[in-house]
Amino acid sequence: MVAVGASFGAITIAYGLPTWLPFLMSTVVFAGGSQFLAVGLFAAGNPIAAVLAGLLLNARHLPFGMAVGTAMGTRARARALGSHFMTDEVVAFTLAEPDPARKRRTYWLIGLTLFSTWNVGTALGVLLGGALGDTDALGLDAAFPAALIALILPSLRDRATRTVALTGAVIAVALTPLLPAGLPILCALLGLGTLLRRRPSES
Repeated sequence: MVAVGASFGAITIAYGLPTWLPFLMSTVVFAGGSQFLAVGLFAAGNPIAAVLAGLLLNARHLPFGMAVGTAMGTRARARALGSHFMTDEVVAFTLAEPDPARKRRTYWLIGLTLFSTWNVGTALGVLLGGALGDTDALGLDAAFPAALIALILPSLRDRATRTVALTGAVIAVALTPLLPAGLPILCALLGLGTLLRRRPSES
């Protein structure tokens, strides 16, 4: 996460955006994919599109919240704070724990750890950004997707999960040239439709 956060900080500086912007986004927004998407749109001079695309991309947090809401705690204050740390990685680690008590500990431990390391990485990226040269040539923009792929690989051993993921990926890639940024990711949720297929009746 430090490495991915550093790539975000370095890319932001390479785009010529203000130094304070990556620090503000990593603290207040704390949503890796949305941050990478937003700085690209900011650099293109379209801040409104950056906000709208971020909202679309983060719409996935609605089902995430329903899946791990109890792991944040029962009090409204705890849930309000906990929702700020809800990322793909935190949800994945939390759902891997069957015991409710372990779910809660895992959620807060992973959430706070990732928040801290992401911000440390952002700071390193900002400080080193000017010395890295062409960030596109280094492939830093691929660091975040690569980290997510590594995280979900164990889940793809399940056939149903693999089918949903591959179907969603095909849909997202096919619609990317046709729809505004962020919307193809939401359309990837249509891959869940594969779960609605009837299973053959058992004899």
